[in-house]
Amino acid sequence: MNTLISLLRGINVGGHNVIRMEDLRAIYAGLKFKNVQTYVQSGNVVFQFAGPDPAAKIEAAIEKKYGFRPTVITRTAEEIEGVLARNPFPAAEPNRLIVTFCRTEPATRAVLELNEQMHLHGRELYIYYPNGQGKPNVPWTKIEKALGVPGTGRNWNTVNKLLEMAKA
Repeated sequence: MNTLISLLRGINVGGHNVIRMEDLRAIYAGLKFKNVQTYVQSGNVVFQFAGPDPAAKIEAAIEKKYGFRPTVITRTAEEIEGVLARNPFPAAEPNRLIVTFCRTEPATRAVLELNEQMHLHGRELYIYYPNGQGKPNVPWTKIEKALGVPGTGRNWNTVNKLLEMAKA
């Protein structure tokens, strides 16, 4: 059985697409996932599952219950370890470093032309915000358009915490 981390995009943001974490855990349990845990209210779920990537099953179950279909991106605990090990900004303050997890590897590297504070490695885009996320040099919508694939970002502290939960 694999330990997976799923990251839901666009839930519980600004009062839209609201899912309580206890309800989200129940959906995962209903899909026969084991040891389901959530972290904060933004759709971070650690669970165990044997089989192929269950992202589409999770999206369909949420859509059936709530009437909207969030993008779900999954990574194994080992993949998250690799993400942490490849940090291209080791001196960055953790609250100023975001990892955007993409569903698939972007076909273009055009996003890197937007700002020198970005590093794309496979399916992850590392973004360092030296002035904080509230004052970005490049708006997220422009980054997302340049990537050309669905993705969702998590700050460095959250990524570390998810791995800690997955290993426990």
